[in-house]
Amino acid sequence: QVQLVESGGGSVQSGGSLRLSCVLSASGRPFSNYAMGWFRQAPGKERKFVAAINWSGKSSHYSDSVRGRFTISRDNAKNTVYLQMNGLEPEDTAVYYCAAADRPVLIVARGEYEYWGQGTQVTVSS
Repeated sequence: QVQLVESGGGSVQSGGSLRLSCVLSASGRPFSNYAMGWFRQAPGKERKFVAAINWSGKSSHYSDSVRGRFTISRDNAKNTVYLQMNGLEPEDTAVYYCAAADRPVLIVARGEYEYWGQGTQVTVSS
């Protein structure tokens, strides 16, 4: 059973930075087989797409709200995907979830991800 564990969340002031990490484990397949993505969910709102990356890390996609401020990357040797978040704003406050799909392509749609982490809280104060 695939497990995803996020870390790196916390509280920062507006304009600050955080780096989220997500480690995939308990899979019999190479990490490079998986498309990876980040989503976030604010209180009372639906979970929304933030960023996605394909198996090699050479292709990525971002939501309009984070493009230019956030960067997704992956280290296949460490079974880890990262989300570098710069220029954080109060509107970025949410629980951030890592997701994986057992396909090496770039995936944006929430419903196409098969595995989810437990989430990590990011709080940005003004």
